[in-house]
Amino acid sequence: MRTPLVSLRHVSVSYDGHEALQGVDLDIYSDDFLGIIGPNGGGKTTLVKAIVGNVPYRGTITYSQELYRGGERLIGYMPQLSVFDRSFPISVLEVVLSGLQGQKGLFSRYTAKDRRHAEALLEEAGIAELARRPIGEISGGQMQRAMLCRAVISEPKLLILDEPTNFVDNRFENELYRMLTELHKRMAIVMISHDLGTITSVVQSIVCVNQRVYRHDSNVITEEQLRNYDCPIQLISHGKIPHTVLGPHDAEDASCCDCH
Repeated sequence: MRTPLVSLRHVSVSYDGHEALQGVDLDIYSDDFLGIIGPNGGGKTTLVKAIVGNVPYRGTITYSQELYRGGERLIGYMPQLSVFDRSFPISVLEVVLSGLQGQKGLFSRYTAKDRRHAEALLEEAGIAELARRPIGEISGGQMQRAMLCRAVISEPKLLILDEPTNFVDNRFENELYRMLTELHKRMAIVMISHDLGTITSVVQSIVCVNQRVYRHDSNVITEEQLRNYDCPIQLISHGKIPHTVLGPHDAEDASCCDCH
């Protein structure tokens, strides 16, 4: 029997009397590549914040010993860009290096090896020339790339990304998914996305979140399953891209059409 990296049992989270998550049971394994979908306000971000320890919760979250290096929990987290203060006087390289604070502590000095590692990640992300640029002078898409580098510099066993394709162009979105496919060879990945049509071509399993959580161990999910999971979502695409439009999650009104 496999041991999960992270195991959630009966986890609930409330904000100001509103229950954002209710009775969540979920296991995340070392070979997982999970896509988290669900409606706005359904609890997707709250779920990953509970996993990384950023919000109080009721219930139990258990972490495998595989997730630890000494006292450091090996979880890389890339939050939504809006939570990061772009006015803070720090360079792109320093943003990436700050992902090592869990290993080194807040006031430790970074080594030449650390800096070479950070620079190599920036090179892979296509923004090496911005290493010394203040973060207030770069675009949202460039900042997303830097934040991904920050999330993986500590070589985590679990990488969690919250809407990583926000503010990026189509070219980097494709490059991001290529990078994630490579990263998945050495770490589990959990990714929140509103773009069901794109992530189903990348992830292995789908997790629907709408206060409650339903894991679907496939990257193919049907309208009927979404309805059964009480997981209303909207699929958005631009241009002449084949896609599927799902109707309301009401048995009498549900409809599906292919648009080309």
